[in-house]
Formats: sequence, C-alpha cells, structure tokens
Amino acid sequence: MQEKIVPEVVISKCLGFERCRWNGEIVNDDFVDRLAPHVDFKPVCPEKEIGLGVPRDPIHIESEKGALKLVQPATGRDVSREMLSFTASFLASLQTVDGFLLKARSPSCGPGDVKIYPAGGKSGAMDKGAGFFGNAVNTSYPDLPVETEGRLKNFRIREHYLTRLFSVARFRAMSVSGSMRDMVEFHAANKLLLMAYNQVELKALGNIVANHEHREPDEVISLYSEHFLKALSRTPRYTSNINVLMHALGYFSGELNPREKSHFLDSLERYRSGVIPLSAITSIVNSWIARFDQAYLEQQTFFRPYPEELMFISDSGKGRNL
Repeated sequence: MQEKIVPEVVISKCLGFERCRWNGEIVNDDFVDRLAPHVDFKPVCPEKEIGLGVPRDPIHIESEKGALKLVQPATGRDVSREMLSFTASFLASLQTVDGFLLKARSPSCGPGDVKIYPAGGKSGAMDKGAGFFGNAVNTSYPDLPVETEGRLKNFRIREHYLTRLFSVARFRAMSVSGSMRDMVEFHAANKLLLMAYNQVELKALGNIVANHEHREPDEVISLYSEHFLKALSRTPRYTSNINVLMHALGYFSGELNPREKSHFLDSLERYRSGVIPLSAITSIVNSWIARFDQAYLEQQTFFRPYPEELMFISDSGKGRNL
C-alpha cells in the first residue's frame, strides 16, 4: 500500500473557486472537481490581485517593436508593471509547489496559446504566446507540470499531467528524509515508469543511486531530482508503454488462460491506436497483481501513478490530439 501523496497545485481561481473572470463568471470544470479531493489547491487570480475589479473591462497582450504589454483597451491602461510585480512576488512566496493548472488562453494566466495583438489593438491577433503570469510560471518552473483545463480534456495529455504531478509530489515527500535507503527504494518503485518514459535517464538515475562517487545524500538527492524531472518531461511513446506492459504480461504468462491473454493483447492494439487510455490497460494488470499477489509489480508506480479515482476514460478529444 503506497502512502497517500497530496500534490500542491497552483490553480487559476476562476476554475471553480470564485466568480472572478472579467465578465463576473466562473468556470466549472469536471476534471478540477475530480482532482480536488486528491490535491491541495492554491487558487490565485492575478488580474484581481492587481486591483482590476469584477466584472471589469477585459485586458489583452499587445506587441510593439517586439516588446509585450498587458493593456486594457477600453481604458488605455497599461497594467504590465503591476502584473509583473505581483507575479514575481507571488511565485517567490511559494514554499511548496508540485504543478500548475491554469486558465486556457487567459492574457494573465495562460501558459500558451494566448492571443497577441499589434500595438493599439485595432486589428486581429498577430501571434500567440503565453500570458504574463503563465510565462513567468514557464520560466520559473520549467521542470514542473503546467497545463490548462482545456488541454486536460484530452486523456493522453491528462494521464501525462497526472503522472508527472503525483511523481513530483512523491519525490518531494521522499526527499524530506534525506535518506539514501529511501532514495534506493524510490528508484526501485519507479523503475518501470522510468523505463517507459526515458531509458537513457533511467540508466543515469541508476548510476546516481548507486553512488559510486560516495557523494553526500543531499547532493545525491539534488542530482537525482534534476534527472528525474527531465526523464518525465515528455509524454512516453505508445511503443514504450506497450513494451513495459508486455514485460508485465510475462509475470503472469503461466497463470492466464488464452482468452485473458487475447483480451489483453487486443486491448494493447486499441491503446496503440489511441482508442483507449493507458489506464484502461493498467487496470487489467492491477487486477492480475491483486489476483496473483504479485509483490514486485504491486510496488511499481507505473501501474498506479496517481489515484485510481482519477483514471476515468470520458474524453471530449481524441487520444493522439496533442
């Protein structure tokens, strides 16, 4: 039984916490509701924090000779300085954070895909980029999971986000002890997850844990953290996950009947085609782990990288639409 891990997540306040959007509305999101019992949310509304009222005239980003400004077109007010000041202060105040869930396309919070207009804003958008707060998050926390509520409707993006979020939180919880024994156990439990994500980094992390250079525990943890976050930075290939799942099948090859094996292999093909999420396959393996009391696979985070309650399949986007 893995200990309960509670990630610390900075979230846009308009995503179900307060009616603070420019038009006084709130965004109710099913994923945020599902995630809430499993994380510690830290809601923030940068626009409200810099004194813009609710409701308010909307703001947008303008580009003038390559310089970006955050402007309120209706009033001509430039709030760039206030937003940059608040953002720097807020991010510096965070003692613990494992990830971010930000409002899509917001000129303040959006981490990407935000419209950028020419100076004066008298014509359509000329480009897209990150909002002022979102850009600072990207710059200050390049190795942490940062997503928007819109993109998380895609189950492949959602699984990657949740896996990273809870993995980062597990590492943070483990590193508190500063124990080499805990580090070795952590690495062992994440071996198959790392095998799926990045085998080059898996090898590097194994060497770090082996500690042939006899580094101090704090130095080992710091070095491990750097490579661990890098290993999880990109979504694993379908084939990499399938290789791990086929490896797991080998643990039960003598216990399963032909129909069970056939169902599993058919499910792998459906996953390969982007029809079903990875969690649909790992749920099958988890049932075998419980049925045959497979201790080694039970400790592997690959099969339960985040709470089972979050392994829902409903999705409004196609699995491969990244």
